[in-house]
Amino acid sequence: MSNAAWPELPWNTWSDTASTLHMWTQIVGKTRLALTPLQNHWWNVPLYVTAHGLSTSAMAYDDDVLDIEFDFLAHELRMRLGSGKNESLALKPKSVADFYREYQQRLEALGVSVKIWPMPVEIQNPIRFDLDTQHKSYDPEYAHRFWQILASTEKVCRAWAPGFLGKVSPVHFFWGSFDLAVTRFSGRPAPPREGADSIQREAYSHEVISAGFWPGNGGYGAPAFYCYAAPVPDGLSEKKISPAAATWDKALGEYVFRYDDMRLQPSPEDALLEFIESAYSAAADAAKWDRRLLDRKTA
Repeated sequence: MSNAAWPELPWNTWSDTASTLHMWTQIVGKTRLALTPLQNHWWNVPLYVTAHGLSTSAMAYDDDVLDIEFDFLAHELRMRLGSGKNESLALKPKSVADFYREYQQRLEALGVSVKIWPMPVEIQNPIRFDLDTQHKSYDPEYAHRFWQILASTEKVCRAWAPGFLGKVSPVHFFWGSFDLAVTRFSGRPAPPREGADSIQREAYSHEVISAGFWPGNGGYGAPAFYCYAAPVPDGLSEKKISPAAATWDKALGEYVFRYDDMRLQPSPEDALLEFIESAYSAAADAAKWDRRLLDRKTA
């Protein structure tokens, strides 16, 4: 992998595009939520990295199948039915309200009827999709860079996968939090989370260690890789991990490796893999996971 796989992604430069794209992915993600049966830990709702962008994967619709893909090379949203019909709409500067209206029109042209809740989730001060004229930015260069980083991160996450024999999630993109994640499970049920809603109860029903990438939304203000354990085991914050640039973020309650620090490493992908494995080992040991049964030695 070359350094071109890890382009600059300064949050203050592309935050408007990211905020608009976040809402667009929620619209598409809610479509997948509506058309798919519940899977454990809400694995039926994320999007997946593709060779051109992010996709729902195939979803059953009546006697047909539908997939929807953000293409960040051609900058189009593509909608395809297995029966051969397809529609698309341009990804360009436009309000969320306009995108939502065009999106519904394209689905109608395909003969697809899907009812979704038009209120965004997991953000502060949400605006209904059909009323949101505030978010209307789209810079194709930064949308493409964002996809490049997701694709490169997924490759590293897949390289980490062979070292684990236990239950593990796909590498998937959660449109609510706007991050790419992969999660390992100890196999033990987790204690109930105080104040958890139905979504959190399902997501964190069992002990997990999750790693991933998010671009800086939610007030953090910088792209970063993360690794956390839920529930958080005692003493985790005191454990040192590597590379040296990775730190424990007290406010977040998790390990963080800033993207810009990762890019400075001689081999960014090796440094990222080291971070994920080091943080996982610290969390798994602190939580007393049975690593003799869960871990696999790799060459």
